[in-house]
Formats: sequence, C-alpha cells, structure tokens
Amino acid sequence: MSMYKPIVSKEHEVYLKKRKRKKLMILISQILIVVLGIALWEILADVGVIDSFIMSQPSRIVDTFANLANNDLLTHLGVTCYETLVGFLLGTVMGTLTAIILWWSETLSKISEPFLVVLNSLPKIALGPVIIIWVGAGTQAIIVMALAISLIVTILEMLNGFLNTDKELIRMVQTFGANRIQIFTKVVFPSNIHTLFNSLKVNIGLSLVGVIAGEFLVSKAGLGYLIVYGGQVFKLDLVMTSVIILAVVAALMYEAVVLLERWVTRRLSHTAAPAKK
Repeated sequence: MSMYKPIVSKEHEVYLKKRKRKKLMILISQILIVVLGIALWEILADVGVIDSFIMSQPSRIVDTFANLANNDLLTHLGVTCYETLVGFLLGTVMGTLTAIILWWSETLSKISEPFLVVLNSLPKIALGPVIIIWVGAGTQAIIVMALAISLIVTILEMLNGFLNTDKELIRMVQTFGANRIQIFTKVVFPSNIHTLFNSLKVNIGLSLVGVIAGEFLVSKAGLGYLIVYGGQVFKLDLVMTSVIILAVVAALMYEAVVLLERWVTRRLSHTAAPAKK
C-alpha cells in the first residue's frame, strides 16, 4: 500500500492559512469579550454601579460555586442532566416515528395538520399543573414536561423534511420498482439526516427548558430547584451561579450533538465513497 502526499496548490495553501487565521481571530475575540464582560461586571459591582445583592458579581459567584461543589452540586447537576436526556431522547424518537407515520399516510397528515399547529403554538408550561395531576409530582412529571415541549417541534421539523425530499429522486427509484419502504429507507430518510440533526440541536435546548420549567413547579433537586430556592430565600448569588451552570450545561449538550453530527456525516461519506482498487 503506497503512501503519498496529496498535491496542494499555493493558492489553496494561502486560502487554508487565511481560514485558520480567521478561525483563530474569531476564537480570540470571543474569549476577550467574555473576559472583558466578567471584568467589567466585577468592577461595576465593586464601585456600586451595579447592585451586587441583586445582580451578584463574579467573585461572589465563584465563592458560591466552590461552596456548591463541596456539597450537592453533582447531585443537582446529575438530576437535571438525567431528566433532560430522557426527555430529549423520548421526544426525538417519538417525534421521528410520528413524522414517519404521517409521511406514510397523506390523509392522516392532512387530518392532523391543524392540531399539530395548535399544539405547537400552545405554551406547554401552562399545562404544568395538569401534567402533575396526570402523572404525579416527581421526576416523571418533569420528563413529561420536557417531552411535551420537544415532541411537536420534532414532528413538524421531520415531517416537513420528509415531504420536501427531492421529488425527482423519488420518481427515479419508483421507475426501478421501489416500494414505499424502500423509498423511505433509501431516499427519504438518508436525505434528511441533516434535518434530523437540526431537530436534535433545537430539541436539546427545548428539553432543557422543559426540565427547568418542571423543576420550578415540582422538584426536590436539580438546577431549577436551586434557582427557585435561591429566589425564595433571597440568595441571588445562588440564582446567578445556577443560571451560569445551566448555560454551560446547555452549551456542552449542544456541542455534543454537533460532534455526533460530524461523526455520522464522516461515516456516511466514507460509506458512500467508492472503494479504491
């Protein structure tokens, strides 16, 4: 097996170097914005421009985080992450399966369309008390809340992708005698892998919103519980710390979906590539 170095033109090398410099500049700019924002927040709180009791300040947040880390932070973090991931996975799987059923039956899709639109526009948080009565006060109610928020979005996103699959490509495989199952597995679903991952990126945030909303209503642990507890006892340092932790968790979950998308895309491109002789 011979090893060779691909030939790259000078113009392409210049382009790649410019692209790397631009990415580095963007990253440095983002870091500077965060550092300057934190420094400005601390200074304004020290001089009294910002009320540190209401808005807290970075040094107090660090102290609160250290106190949480030495106590039950991992427990609260684990509860919120568990509820989010369960709601996220259930919403994705159930939403995708429902979208497949609606794509399969045009009549059923037409019948359900107005109901899906109404459910999508309905503020799901308003159903919180009803959900608690239905499934009981506890983790299951929080998971159902996350599921309620992400499910309809998944159905609409995936169904729209399925229905907008290239019609010419579908007609081409039909001329070769492909049945409904083969059309879906060979054309429709593979053509909507990016639609699926776009839905996942939206759903991970929506599921987290649903979980926090549920923890506001009924919970004994979790980041939402810490936020509510901190507000009730006027420990606003705890509220701000929990919000920042929540933002970091949301960013990490989103990046995990992005990395999964890149891995799947590479696998699919390698599978589709013709074998070299």
